[in-house]
This record gives sequence, C-alpha cells and structure tokens, in this order.
Amino acid sequence: MDVKGVLGQISFDGEWITITKTPIGPKPAPIRIRATDVMASRYKAGSRLFHGYVQFVLPGSGPAPEQAAGSGSGGRPPYEDPYSLSIPRKSNDAAVKLIAAVEQARPSL
Repeated sequence: MDVKGVLGQISFDGEWITITKTPIGPKPAPIRIRATDVMASRYKAGSRLFHGYVQFVLPGSGPAPEQAAGSGSGGRPPYEDPYSLSIPRKSNDAAVKLIAAVEQARPSL
C-alpha cells in the first residue's frame, strides 16, 4: 500500500511503515517504523489550495507542530519532521486507507 506525497511517499506492508522523502540537500535515508510502535496517526486532507499531511506519533516524542498557514506550508508539519509527509489532494483516498490499515495493525490498549 503506497501513498504518493508532495516530496516523497509512504509505504505500508502490513507491519512496517516506510517514509521515503525526495531529498532537499543531502539524501536522507528512508525512515522505517513498526506499526505496533505507533501511538497515534494524524491526517489532514489536502484541498485545492493546500496540501494535507500524514503524520505518525511515536513514544517519547510529540507530534511536530503545524507551521502557520501563512508561511506557504498551509498548516503542515515542517519537511524536517521524519515521521510526516505532505500529500496532495489526489492522494487523500490512499492516505485514508493507509491510516486505517496502520490503525488496524496497532495493538489495542
């Protein structure tokens, strides 16, 4: 299951989430997260005017704050946040399915 983002993509194979970002500067390594380690998932749908985002929250770290809407980022976490990815409007359906699959793979507390 894949979601194409603005500067990268998110893949989920049923156990591992892989966030691969298109580099700005030095090439960053893909981030791999076990679905069972995810404490929460955040999703904001993309619109015609602004991109949305998918973000995963892990133990020991809070969610990255959204940047101000007037900064050109439209209320998304910064690019440097390794656990989030901006998504265009056309990826909303795939992002909803990915979030649902990750939530289902998480242990229930």
